[in-house]
Amino acid sequence: MTSAAEAMEIIGRGADEILLEEELLKKLQRGTPLRVKAGFDPTAPDLHLGHTVLINKLRQFQELGHEVLFLIGDFTGMIGDPTGKNVTRKPLTREQVLENARTYETQIFKILDPEKTLVVFNSSWMGEMSAADLIQLAARHTVARMLERDDFSKRYKGGQPIAVHEFLYPLVQGYDSVVLKADVELGGTDQKFNLLVGRQLQEAYGQEPQVVLTMPILEGLDGVQKMSKSLDNYVGIADAPDEVFGKIMSISDELMWRYYELLSFRPMSEVNELRAKVAAGLNPRDAKVRLAEELVARFHDQAAARQANENFVARFRKGAIPDEMPEVTLQAGPEGLPIANLLKEAGLVSSTSDAMRMIKQGAVKINGERVEERGVRCKAGSTEVYQVGKRRFARVVLE
Repeated sequence: MTSAAEAMEIIGRGADEILLEEELLKKLQRGTPLRVKAGFDPTAPDLHLGHTVLINKLRQFQELGHEVLFLIGDFTGMIGDPTGKNVTRKPLTREQVLENARTYETQIFKILDPEKTLVVFNSSWMGEMSAADLIQLAARHTVARMLERDDFSKRYKGGQPIAVHEFLYPLVQGYDSVVLKADVELGGTDQKFNLLVGRQLQEAYGQEPQVVLTMPILEGLDGVQKMSKSLDNYVGIADAPDEVFGKIMSISDELMWRYYELLSFRPMSEVNELRAKVAAGLNPRDAKVRLAEELVARFHDQAAARQANENFVARFRKGAIPDEMPEVTLQAGPEGLPIANLLKEAGLVSSTSDAMRMIKQGAVKINGERVEERGVRCKAGSTEVYQVGKRRFARVVLE
């Protein structure tokens, strides 16, 4: 059986802050399962590795014998989380929220044990709350405390509007902890204020306050900005095995260790040993392969991980072209289609200027042959494989 001290070490792995550590230790020493909560607003249908930083920590709590409360914020999702926003966020419709929530339930069980996970929706209790009940909840917090939030404070001082409904978001998130009687709540570092509101409200309702555990925001594949689908620097849980493997292999050697700490389930002793081997001369690529295989196996299976590794070796070490890729039919016209336009229309680049830049860098190939000239026109009546960079392929039929 894991001791409280050993559990603290596991729980603290990768954590940014635990408030308060001595409270968590006392809760663990009681020897009874804790109720561990994390909330996710279904604002988009797909989860990515950035979201799994929290989900992985929930899995660790499960393995230590605790109960996980995976809260889908279908009610708060319709308010819109104001965290980090300098303008009022547009709320989602009920239909959008429910559609996104359905995909969450299937994706999270690639990591969490379904038998040890209670999935809850905060509309279950918030939807039953009357206007009088909501006013009573609002009476337990002050405007002064709300304006202590960094983003609210900046907007207030800058004369930017703050809608009244935005004040409700941290209150509802905090009240979720009251209803669920959470012992611990997890969130990103940007959620610290909201998590602390949960502590304050639990005390106001006569409960023992939850411990707050914040996790860092995961950097995307570029190693600079946070992982985000809008920035196209993400790895999706639902991505194909080859896509997950290839994206992980593309990260920098330094970022790899950050990913190991926050995303791998390997013990830190093993990670540190691997890091020492790399420092002693092991090729960092070999360490990256282990991480890529682990993540593919988690979201698919071990066979898919082995196959993705083999495909990667064939494609990028031997220059092979994959068997499966998107097929696109385009109109070339009598003059032929400029290659920059073709790459854009085929979805391989975001713009013709991006295409020109990639050609200049030598990153564009036709049937495995590098394109040297930016003025190439592709003629009708051909079917060719176009490649941009290491991972983007399309079979283009020109009519």
